[in-house]
Formats: sequence, structure tokens, C-alpha cells
Amino acid sequence: MEPAIDNSSPTKRIAAIDLGTNSFHAVLVDIYPDGSYRTIDKLKEMVILAEKGMDNQLSEEAMQRGLEALKRIKFLCDSQEVEEILAFATSAIREARNGGEFTQRMIDEVGIKARAIPGKMEAELIGLAIRHSIALDKENVLMVDIGGGSVEFIVGNNEEFFYHNSLKLGVARMSAQFVKNDPITKEEIKNLRKHYEKTLEEISQVIEEHEVKTMIASSGTMENIGAMVAKRKSLTADMTLNELVFEASDFKELYKDFIKLDRDERKKISELDEKRIDIINPGMVLVKFLLKKFSIEEIKISEAALRDGMILNFIRQEKPKLKLVANYPDPRKRSIYELLRKCNWLETHSTHVAGMALLLFDEFQQELKLEDTDRELLEYATLMHDIGYYISYRKHHKHALYLIRHSDLRGFNEDEINIMGNVARYHRRSTPKKRHVFYKKLEKPLRKKVKKLSAILRVADGLDRSHYQNVEKLEIDNREDKVLLYLTTMGDPELEIWGAERKSRLFKKVTGKKLEIYAVDKNDPERNQSLTGKKSTVNN
Repeated sequence: MEPAIDNSSPTKRIAAIDLGTNSFHAVLVDIYPDGSYRTIDKLKEMVILAEKGMDNQLSEEAMQRGLEALKRIKFLCDSQEVEEILAFATSAIREARNGGEFTQRMIDEVGIKARAIPGKMEAELIGLAIRHSIALDKENVLMVDIGGGSVEFIVGNNEEFFYHNSLKLGVARMSAQFVKNDPITKEEIKNLRKHYEKTLEEISQVIEEHEVKTMIASSGTMENIGAMVAKRKSLTADMTLNELVFEASDFKELYKDFIKLDRDERKKISELDEKRIDIINPGMVLVKFLLKKFSIEEIKISEAALRDGMILNFIRQEKPKLKLVANYPDPRKRSIYELLRKCNWLETHSTHVAGMALLLFDEFQQELKLEDTDRELLEYATLMHDIGYYISYRKHHKHALYLIRHSDLRGFNEDEINIMGNVARYHRRSTPKKRHVFYKKLEKPLRKKVKKLSAILRVADGLDRSHYQNVEKLEIDNREDKVLLYLTTMGDPELEIWGAERKSRLFKKVTGKKLEIYAVDKNDPERNQSLTGKKSTVNN
């Protein structure tokens, strides 16, 4: 008989950080064996990454504010002995041309690795968080999370989501695009409404199919609105805004007075965050539009948002997995997967990168004079390339080499183990150099092989820079003097393009060809056509 599980003691302490356009939110939680969790601390930092609007470029000042905020969050995590930090980057970072540089600076200057998640995934995680924190039933509701760069919309109930998506309607973005006057003018409000009407056509159709009377709203803009309504109506909200309920008419009364205020008058409202004073009006207009457009009768506030969805998703993934190792009769494969599971490998990222690496291998095998057995070694090296995280993020590429060389992998000879270890080691940072001890020890033919396989892995790894499998399809056009990669992505491709470019120098060296990357959007023929001549060329 198996011993009973002790659910009274937490098994892990983690932090979830939502890197939003307006603010960075961190929540620290203890996770228990039964899948529940308890919040032990929170920290919110207003950063306003898009202070000049969403112009696809983060300013140095904005990045500095973000890094300073993250240093304070990291100090809190360290002092609370957090074991693992989850950091998800959203709209402003996801879309910025220099978003990849910013996330690299987070690693180098703070020691936090952030992942840019697609907007659709952001919406789904927010929906999970709201459903976890608000008592829903079978009644269909509209869930709305108003951020600085984007707004997430979810239609569903306690059992399923009929629709979830992220649209570029955030308050910082809309302020920069539509609001030039203070107070906001009637013409500006009219233009905002027209834009909302056009952008929300898809969700309008969904709501027509599913009767919705209640809107559940989350994140800072809506919390500020909820707090202002609560004060006006003398509703209880001193301890928490979660589950605060008010009528659509209560909001409309607030809107009527608030929309006339200028900056100095808004500044006097204690319930309004100082850094939302200049950007909240598009949010007010959006809420009023939604209430009228969809005949919403009631608004409920949820304090749970993306960070809570991150925690729930983490718990779901941490649940004990089936013991698949026994299903591998081949000792080579079995020993690889035993090591992967011991090291808590990043399965979805690693398998996705392996798929792209093998596509590239198949295209260049003959050209690079590689053997069929090299394909297998590349696959295993790719699956293991991030196992160094098990020791530490810093220098995890070197830790991967150590683990592979010292893990008694069965079925492989020493040369094969050294090839896999070195290929995994060179997936990031430095390319192979003779001054590196373990690379130098290899015979010349093996060193050449490591270079070729590492070149392929580096590009493939760069193509999943976000770690969220944004590249749905990779097409390769191998020409005499250059290689063209066509990426069909789920969301904005900037991070993946940046990641592949950054790691392509060795690829160019071993193939003797220039690498060009094209973004392809399967859902937007207009944008697709505009990208026909738009390429990202690597300048090495």
C-alpha cells in the first residue's frame, strides 16, 4: 500500500511575472501536492514600456525602467527563496523589433529569462485564471482583460471557452493612435468607437450565437474603474476587488462625469494609478462600447489575470507524467529519455526545435556530407540541449555538455557521446573554438561534424526564441548562393526572426551561403502580400 500524500506542506515555491505594456506584476506562491497553491507575496511595478505609443521599438528609457523593476522583483524572489521564476512577455515586448534584445538584457543584467507568448495563448491563460478565481456557472460570460498594448477577449462558461483571442486594442496603443487632446474630444471618442466596431466584428458574431449578459473584467485598467465605481456607490471593496459586482448603469454614471475631466482633475482621483492618468480614456470608451454593443447588464471584477493563468498552467504541466521510458526497447533512445526526465527537460520547446533541426538536416545532409547516423545524434543533442537548466540557467549550455558526458548513456560509443555533448554545448553563446578544452580533444573529422550539426541546431533553436512554438511551418528554399527560410507563425514573428539571425553566423560559415528569413501570415493575405519583398537578411 502506497503511503498517503501529505498535502499540508508545499512542494515548491515559484514566482509568476506578467511583463505587461503598462506594468510588471509578480506573484509568489507555494504549490501543494494536491495542485492547490497559496499566495505568499505580490509586487506590482508600473513601467509604461510604450510611453511614446506602440511604435515597434522600445526606448532605452523604457527598457531601463523595466530592468530596474525586474531587479526589485528578483530581489524579492531571492529573499523569499523562490525555486523557479516564470516570466511571460506580452504585447509591447512581443511586437518590438528590439524585444529580443530586451529579453536578452533581462538574462544578462537581472538573471530572469522571459518568454514572449502569442496573444492567443495569453487570452487562454487569462480565461483559465478568471475561471479559477470567479464562481462561474453554465451561463455564458464575456471575459475582458484590458492591457496597455492588447485586450484579451474570452467568451465561455465554467466548462468551455467558445472564443479566445488577443486584439491590439490596449489603452496605451489606442491613446497614442487616437487621443491628442485633453480632455478627450467627442471626435476622438467617435473615432475610437468606429475602430472598436470594425475590430470586434469576429467576437460580435460569437456573442450573437451565445447569449451574454455579464462581463467579467480583469487587470489594472478595470481594477481602477471598479475602485472608482465602488467609491461612488459605497460598495465594499476595501480588502479586495475580486468578485466586485456593479450594474452597467453604475459604470455609465461614472463615464458621464469622468470622460469630461482633464489631466489635473483625473490626477486628484485616488483610485486611479498615477501612470494610468494619461491612457485610461480609451479603456473607458471601450467598456462603454462593449456594454452598449452587447447589451451587457452586469460587470464583475476579477483580480486574477495572466500571472494566475501562468501558475495554473505550470501546475497542470507538473502533474506526474506517464512512465514512458519503459516503452522504448532501444537502449539508446531509452537512456536519452531517462536523462531528459531526470533533468526536468523543456519537452515542448526541445521537441519543436528538434523537428526544425531535422528539416534543416534533411535539406543539407548531402551538401554538408553528413551521414544518416549524424541525423540521430543531432536529434538527441537537440532534445538534450537545454538540460543544463537542471543545474542553473547561467552557463546552462556548458552544464548540458557536462551532464551528457557524465550520465552513462547506454548504447553510444565515446565519440557519439562527445558529438552530442558538444553540439548541445554550442547551441548558444560561443561557436566551436580550438581553445575550448573538450572540443580541442576531438579528432579533426569529429570537430568538423560538431561544427556542422551545431550550425543547424543554433538556427533551429533561434526559430523558437520565445519557447512557445510560434513557428507553425518552416519552408526552406536552398539556392546556390543563399538560403531562404519562410516562417508561418501563430503570432508576431519578430522574436523568432531575431533569434535565428543572431545565431546564424556559424550556419553561413559551414554552408557558405547567406541566410534570409521571410515572415508569412496565412491568415492575412494583405499582410502576406506586403511581406513578399520584405526580408530579414543576416549581416555577418
